[in-house]
Order: sequence, then structure tokens, then C-alpha cells
Amino acid sequence: RSEAPEEIGGLAVALGNASRTPLALALQVKNKAPAEVQITAEQLLREAKERELELLPPPPQQKITDVEELNDYKLRKRKTFEDNIRKNRTVMSNWIKYAQWEESLKEIQRARSIYERALDVDYRNVTLWLKYAEMEMKNRQVNHARNIWDRAITTLPRVNQFWYKYTYMEEMLGNVAGSRQVFERWMEWQPEEQAWHSYINFELRYKEVDRARSIYERYILFRALVALVLVHPDVKNWIKYARFEEKHSYFAHARKVYERAVEFFGQDHMDEHLYVAFAKFEENQKEFERVRVIYKYALDRIPKQDAQNLFKNYTIFEKKFGDRRGIEDIIVSKRRFQYEEEVKANPHNYDAWFDYLRLVESDTDAETVREVYERAIANVPPIQEKRHWKRYIYLWINYALYEELEAKASKRTRQVYQACLELLPHKKFTFAKMWLLYAQFEIRQKNLPLARRALGTSIGKCPKNKLFKGYIELELQLREFDRCRKLYEKFLEFAPENCTSWIKFAELETILGDIDRARAIYELAIGQPRLDMPEVLWKSYIDFEIEQEEYEKTRSLYRRLLQRTQHVKVWISLAQFELSAGQEERLTRCRQVYEEANKAMRNCEEKEERVMLLESWRSFEGEFGTDATKERIDKLMPEKIKKRRKLQAEDGSDAGWEEYYDYIFPEDTANQPNLKLLAMAKLWKKQQQESEAAAMDPDKDIDESQT
Repeated sequence: RSEAPEEIGGLAVALGNASRTPLALALQVKNKAPAEVQITAEQLLREAKERELELLPPPPQQKITDVEELNDYKLRKRKTFEDNIRKNRTVMSNWIKYAQWEESLKEIQRARSIYERALDVDYRNVTLWLKYAEMEMKNRQVNHARNIWDRAITTLPRVNQFWYKYTYMEEMLGNVAGSRQVFERWMEWQPEEQAWHSYINFELRYKEVDRARSIYERYILFRALVALVLVHPDVKNWIKYARFEEKHSYFAHARKVYERAVEFFGQDHMDEHLYVAFAKFEENQKEFERVRVIYKYALDRIPKQDAQNLFKNYTIFEKKFGDRRGIEDIIVSKRRFQYEEEVKANPHNYDAWFDYLRLVESDTDAETVREVYERAIANVPPIQEKRHWKRYIYLWINYALYEELEAKASKRTRQVYQACLELLPHKKFTFAKMWLLYAQFEIRQKNLPLARRALGTSIGKCPKNKLFKGYIELELQLREFDRCRKLYEKFLEFAPENCTSWIKFAELETILGDIDRARAIYELAIGQPRLDMPEVLWKSYIDFEIEQEEYEKTRSLYRRLLQRTQHVKVWISLAQFELSAGQEERLTRCRQVYEEANKAMRNCEEKEERVMLLESWRSFEGEFGTDATKERIDKLMPEKIKKRRKLQAEDGSDAGWEEYYDYIFPEDTANQPNLKLLAMAKLWKKQQQESEAAAMDPDKDIDESQT
């Protein structure tokens, strides 16, 4: 390094003589004291990287022209592969690359030998077996591939991928018997469900329905034993078996499977899915009486909370083939009675009203539905607080949507909206969604004046951000830009601190091509005394000027912002802007900004922000600077040290010590003597004032000594 060239030279000589004997080296080194400036290995490596001393040019391309050169190339490559394997035998990728290289040279025997050596190292590696077998199959070595698959499934029988690929290979070779034999060996290990279905599909591909049936029988017996052990019976396999029989037109066998399933699960483990599937099977066979018996049998024995799907399918069946009014009286009346009891017990239980209305809407006429809605909305919350009205207001919304979408009564829909808006206490609170829904309804009815009147009334009675946004969005869709401007003006009079509204207003003017109006809006916005997100507003203003390529105005904006805040991100953003401005002096301007920011942040309490600035400066110099500027910024970088400070609890007692990191800047360290001199001067001035006070009032000292 430049600070100590003598030590660097001595170290270089020592490194150059490292190959000599220790005795000769010891005789030459006379001064064994450590150097004043120590150089670490990290510094040596960093300097080597910076100077790119270790970068080597790529080797030249080599063309092989005769057998001797080819053999020499093979020898070198094999030596490289063997060295890599010798360094770390457990890295299977080295073995695989070695074998694939030998395979590319058609050296199948050598590749086979490499795979065998690799299997001796790690026979549990699945990828190794797969690559080995794929090589044999690729080179049409069928018997070798069979041998490998057989060894693989014997060694690792729980790896399903081996079994799938083995059976697929045999099937592709036309060896159906061999593939079936492999499947049978697989089934002895009692694999997962997908393996059994693969075996069944294999038999069905060759029209072996009886064999597929026998496999299903073995599988459901196996799953039945597992269910008895785990106490978690599953009916889906029985259902699949029955649907298999039904698909192949063995209806008697399918019915027998369902009956066996019902008998197997009994009443302790009844599942609604089994009975629904059984009933649908009988329905397809036109056995409607049997369907009713199955549904009733299940509904009488399965708890109601667990039979919702069963009840739904029973209702659908009766709607298809039974008397609807009878079903409504028998099934729906019971639920309606339950809801009536709930709303009588607590009329303000709006969730019960929602469930009741959902039931009524699905099965009764419009007049009955309207009657229930009128009863529900009559239960107005007793307290005029918005949190008590949030659920209640959805009764009105659902009522209006029902009248519009189901009953197709636009006049009644308008009456519902108007009645709801008259009911709300707008002086205390309101619901913007209600006003917006009403306006959207009027627009769907092609009545634009009423929609505007409703939104204007809402803004006059109870202005809210959501109402202004909805109204402005409506006018934007209608391309009424003058109305949008007026609405934005009213919106900003109501909420001048809303930065998003200022930005949207300026963006609207920008889209319309009125740049001066947009700039004036931004100027009014940043001049507001209180803003909710000022940083977003300033960023939008700066981006606007950059898009207009007004670089001087952008610099002026940055300077005005820096008069308000000295945040490090503002300085960094200004530096990046100067760098991307595309002018000739951009590097000089950017460096000047960093210089000014560093001076301005010397008295900053947050040292992390100053470190962030210096890091950004260093990255800039690393990309665009010279060696002198890089050295300078390196000198400005702080030193990170660990310190301790005492903690105090809320009651003033000691809470122990805390470790924290602090930064010591070289510039601050250089100014410390002046700080010490200033502190000593203040202490001397204080002592002079105390001595003068004692000389002017000596009696006070006597009285204090006596007391």
C-alpha cells in the first residue's frame, strides 16, 4: 500500500523466498519485530481482484486431426474426471458427467463401469439409477436395462419411479406378461393408491376386465385392513370400484359393491358421500323407490350437520321426480321454523335474517320474499353508531339487488334505495357504498341526471373521499373532463391534505395536455401546510418534470425539497438524477451533489443515513470514478465499532447493559482536538464566572459555611 512501501517490498521479498529452506530464511531475516502497518490476507486478495491479476485468457480452440491427438484428448479428459471424483467421491454429478462423456464417445463399457463404481459409493441415489438405466435403453441394451431396473427395485422398493419406468419399458417392448409380472411384484409391497390404479388401467388397456376386477378386490381388501388399523375409513375406493363396474355395464356387480360398502362401514362410520353415490347409481337405473329408501335411511342415521350434501342431493332428486309442494312442506318448513325461532329470540341477529332470506328466496314467491325483507329492515339498530349498522345496511343492499335482478322491478328498487338513504343519519355517519350503488342503478336504467343528483346530494350532505372518487370515476368514464375538474376542486377544498387527489388531478391535466395547469396544481399541493403523504407528492412532481425534460426545474424542485428536509434519500435521488440527466457535466454535477450532501450531514444524528450516503457515493465512484476519487471515498468511509450503554427501566431502575454498533468517521476524528479545546475554554469561562460571583458576595460564602 502507499502508506508503507517498505513493508510491502519486504513482504514481497519474503513471499518470493518462500520456496527456500526455513534455515536459510531464518538466517536472512534479522529484524523479527512486527511492522507498524500490518497487511492482512484479505487486503492482498482484494488488491489482486481489483487489479485482475488472476484472470487468465481462455484456452484456444483445439482441432483434433489424427488418432494420436484424440487419444491424448481422451487421456486428459479422463484424468480431469478422475481427479474431480477423487476430490469428492460423494458428488454424484461428477460421476454422471463422466459417464455421459464416455457414452458420447460410444464407450458404453467404460460408462457402465463408471456407473457401477458410482453405485458402490451411493446406491441410494435415485438419479444415478435412472441415468444408468436410461443409458442402456438409449443404446438398445434391453437385457442390461432389465438387469438395472431389477436391481433398482430390489434395492429401493419404495421408490415408485423405478416401478413406473420398468413397467412402461416392458409395455413399450410389447412384453405384456413381463410388465404384469413387475406389477405383481410391486403390489406385494402394498404401494400407494396411484400404483394400484396404474395396474388397473394397464389391464384395461388390454381389455382384461376380469383381471382389473380382481385387482380392485385385492385393493379394497387391503385398504379395509388399513382402515381398521388407522380407524380412518375411506369410502372413495369403494365408490371407484362400483363406478368401474357400472362403466363396464356390470350393474348387478356395482349394486353388490355398494351394498358391501354399506355393510362394511356400518352405522359407526357412515359417510354421506357413499349414500349419495349409491343413490345416484340407482337413479341412473330408474329405481326411484330404492333412491328414496337410501336417502331416508341415511338422513335418519347421519347427524344433520354432517349431512348437508346428502340433504341437498335428496332435495334435487325430489324436485326432479317428486311433488315440489310436498317437498317444500316437509323439508323447507323445518328449517324455516328454526329461523323463525332465532329471529324471534333476537330480532337484531342480522346473520339469522340473512340465512332466512336466502332460504326464502330459493323456494318461495316474490311476495313472501318481500314480506320477510320488510320484517328484517324494520329492525333498525337502536344506537346510532356506524359499527352497529354495518351488518344492517346489507339487508337494504340485498333487498335492492333482489328487486332489480330477481323481481325485475326497477320502480321498487328505486324506492328501496331512497328509503334507505332517508333512514341513514347523515349528520353522524353515512355509507358511501349505498350512494354509489344507487347511482350505478340509475345509470343502468339510463337515467344519468338522477345519478348525478344522487351523488351531488351525497357530497353536499356527507362528503367522503370514497364518494368523490366514485363520482370522478363516473365522469371520467363519460369523458366529462370539465365536470371532473370541478369535482377535483371541491374534493381538494374538502380534503386539501389528500396527496393522492392532488396527484390524480395533475395526472388528469397531463393526459389532457395542459402542462401548465398540471404544474400549477403541483405547486398548490406542495404549498399546503399539512399533507398526509408529502414524500409521494414531491416524487410525483419531480417525475412529472423529468418526463417533461425540464431538468432545471427538476433541480430547483430538489433544492426546494432540501430546504424542507435533509433526508439522505433526497440527496441520493438528486445525485442519481444528475447522473441520468444525460448532459456532458453529469459526473461532475453528481460528484458535487455527493460533496454537498456529505458536508450537510456531518451534524446528522442518524449516522446510518450518513453511511448510506457514503455507500451510494462509493458505488458511483466504483463505476464512474478514477483511482484518486476511489481512494478519497475510501478514506471517508467510517469505522464500525461495538459499544455498550446503560439501560434504565420505566421506573428509573437499572435494566442492565446493551451492546450497539457505532460509526467513527475520519473527518470527525480529525476535528476532535478542536472540540477538546472548545470544551476546555467553556470550563475555564465557567470557573471565572464562579470566582467573580464569590468576590462580589463574600457574606454568602460565610453563611453557607456556617449552615
